[in-house]
Amino acid sequence: MLEFEGVPFGAALGPRAWKASILVSEKSLRGEKMPYWVWISLGMMLVILKIFVPNFVIVWFGVAAIFVGWLRTVTEPSLTYQLVFWALLSLALLGLLLLFIKPRTADKTKAGLSREAVVGAVGHVMETSVGQRRGKVRFWVPLLGAEEWSCLVHEGKVVAVGDRVQVVDIVGNVLVVCPM
Repeated sequence: MLEFEGVPFGAALGPRAWKASILVSEKSLRGEKMPYWVWISLGMMLVILKIFVPNFVIVWFGVAAIFVGWLRTVTEPSLTYQLVFWALLSLALLGLLLLFIKPRTADKTKAGLSREAVVGAVGHVMETSVGQRRGKVRFWVPLLGAEEWSCLVHEGKVVAVGDRVQVVDIVGNVLVVCPM
């Protein structure tokens, strides 16, 4: 049977035993220091765990842990300070992610919105359209994956090869353009 200071485990512990256990836990929090390699290992595990987790948040907790491990090699902070520094650094890095990185990585494509992606685009006429024959227009930036598109000129307008045109409508797979 397990005993603690002569008292069987599970029996009512006296004030002396409770006081000893409290002192042990206070001593471990106050004086103990986590080795640097534990922080670095934890950080690397969190960064690797990012591969299996679909969001980018967990990386910052790992980066903060690696930084605390590096800090631990340079200085000798207590475990409490290490934990507080890790938490604050993790929150600061997460804040930077939300303030600066996240808005810049927002999906700016117009996939699924073909009309909105094409109308207003400016290109050069490569072949003119005469009557029902379609011409060709080339864009500097590919539109929906293609640099050249078939086009028709808007009613009553005339364009020549090399003219700059702007897309005003899309009908099926044919662009309706107007000279600029």
